[in-house]
Amino acid sequence: MIIGGNRVGRFPGLEGMDKGRMMEEKRIVVVGGGASGLVAAIAAARLGAPVLVIERMQRVGKKILATGNGRCNLANRFLSLDRYHSSDRGFVERVLGRFGLEQTLNFFRELGVETREEEDGKLFPLCGQASSVLDVLRYELDRLGVETLCDVRVQSVEAGSRGLSCVCTDGQILPCGRVIVATGGKSSPNLGSNGGGYKIAQGLGHRVVEPFPALVPIHLNAPFLKRLSGLKVEGGVCARVRGESRRTEAGELLFTDYGISGPPILQVSRLFSQAAICGWEAAVELDLFPRWSEVDLAERLARRFQEQAGKPLEFSFVGFLHKRLVPVVLKESGIESKGPCERLEPAAVKRLAALLKGWKIPVTGTESWMHSQVTAGGVELSEVEADTLESRLARGVYFAGEALDVDGDCGGFNLQWAWSSGQVAGTAAARSVLSNSL
Repeated sequence: MIIGGNRVGRFPGLEGMDKGRMMEEKRIVVVGGGASGLVAAIAAARLGAPVLVIERMQRVGKKILATGNGRCNLANRFLSLDRYHSSDRGFVERVLGRFGLEQTLNFFRELGVETREEEDGKLFPLCGQASSVLDVLRYELDRLGVETLCDVRVQSVEAGSRGLSCVCTDGQILPCGRVIVATGGKSSPNLGSNGGGYKIAQGLGHRVVEPFPALVPIHLNAPFLKRLSGLKVEGGVCARVRGESRRTEAGELLFTDYGISGPPILQVSRLFSQAAICGWEAAVELDLFPRWSEVDLAERLARRFQEQAGKPLEFSFVGFLHKRLVPVVLKESGIESKGPCERLEPAAVKRLAALLKGWKIPVTGTESWMHSQVTAGGVELSEVEADTLESRLARGVYFAGEALDVDGDCGGFNLQWAWSSGQVAGTAAARSVLSNSL
């Protein structure tokens, strides 16, 4: 039956009809209809458990549609532990070991999604549409008889003498046998993630590692940003925190009126989020000529200035460096831009080469949750069983996806974690409820 646009079905508490305590005891409620929640629901239903998915948005899977710029980078060929960030990588390893890359590809192949590999091992649907991934997941939910209840928010999970119950903000109290918290983190709240799962976990006594944005553009303290806004360049990036080099990446960089973005920046951004929380000094170091050493670049510049003799210094860079960068890097190097290029002193050439190879710009923070792709932090892993993702504090409650203190690099690693953790939690919850053991 349909009520107010929400599909409701056979379960007690939804139709106002008591169909027996046994159904309530066997029911699994998945809180959150994102990537991890949908896979958890499918895994549990395939084992024969009755499943209800509760989603706070008007439909499930909205964030899936936005991943990979609408193409859904669903996994990565080069899956490895060093692409994940957590307080316990052994925990991550055990989950991925139960449902890894090949199992993920087989899972989607059986649902009808073929994949193709692109740069850096990124795996996308062959059709190039994120909607195809959501379509096959929803089809499988329907085939298995999984119920969905949308536009409803779960505010807490309560444990009583008769078992678990999900307490909703609209007043509904839904008894169940097991609960899987797959609410996501706090990133992209317009797509459904608002941190509600952390409140549920804290209500059950769990500690939550303070969440912070990751895979997010960064803010810089620099006077030239508006002048460079919109400029794209290829280059290397080094994240420096408290004076130490912490991570390097390379690729396309995008200057903005507030800072800098682009794939390499997103990869290192969690370091800057942490630095902002801790009050640590941080800077991004740009290498605009990663193919050459600083010595080689200085020699090339000196030779170029001699070959371009008679030309104004700024104009001598045409064909070598983007025009919008030239006056900025000259000023940052303390070089007067007027006069012929061949008059530039050797010391000035060295300063210019040093800047182009290691341009340090102070970082003041990151963009907001609205602009981040993933959440770092989450439910403390020591309080969750790695083999099942069941809470050690509230038996019968499981966690999956970004609700846990695990986040991955850009390139399909976070969706892989969603699929893997969802499968593990859904399978474990179903086996537990069907054996009627807590």
